[in-house]
Amino acid sequence: MDFDISHLLDQWEFRPGQVLVRRFRGRDGSEKIQLRVDLGLLQMNLQGRPDGKRPCGFPSLFEYYQSRLYKHVATHEGEDAGFRLGAEDCAKLQLETLQYHQRCFCLLQLEEYAAVVRDAERNLAVLNFVSRHAGNTELAWSLGQFEPQIWLVLSRAKAAEALAARDHALAIEAVEEGLEHVRAFFREHGRSEAAEQSGEVCSLEALREEIEAQRPLTPRERLERALEEAVQREDYERAAQVRDELKNLTE
Repeated sequence: MDFDISHLLDQWEFRPGQVLVRRFRGRDGSEKIQLRVDLGLLQMNLQGRPDGKRPCGFPSLFEYYQSRLYKHVATHEGEDAGFRLGAEDCAKLQLETLQYHQRCFCLLQLEEYAAVVRDAERNLAVLNFVSRHAGNTELAWSLGQFEPQIWLVLSRAKAAEALAARDHALAIEAVEEGLEHVRAFFREHGRSEAAEQSGEVCSLEALREEIEAQRPLTPRERLERALEEAVQREDYERAAQVRDELKNLTE
């Protein structure tokens, strides 16, 4: 068997600073994604668990642990008290979550926004699951620390979907939702002041400004801008005309 992949790397040059992703159909007929990294390739499945495995016969480890929780509840009078995730459980879920998170970035580059939303919302569900059932706060933090990054990716995907439909208001709403959750995360961990310097908040605020700049102006906004420009030029005749148009628009 020839293990050398040099010919594949030679055909796809790595470019520092760029996210190089491609989508293709594998020999097994399933769609796959490849990410070019400096020392090689990362390959993942487009559907299901990124590495294609079925841990314990389940589509993912998350679903396996969910099934364990359901069995626990069924045998404890409908209560989940006493169900705990240990250090090894949380470590396994962390590795799986990072797989999905890596795929999110690739899907975002490929503009597969619905799939990004699918994976990001799935990861948020894992974080909530671990936060509720981890044996201690340190174990919960092993996954909880990634929440701002997940909200960043999720917000960007939702905003991109909205912009594709030319719904700038919905896009801004998606970004503001992400900002709210990221800031809430920092508040809950006693780091409110650090939120505004975080990469996630800075990135989302920049995205919101970009969308605002692209948003078509309403008739009122166009007139208000024209009024401001007329006053700056000291064109008071034009300013009076615009004021009348604004008054008629209100009426």
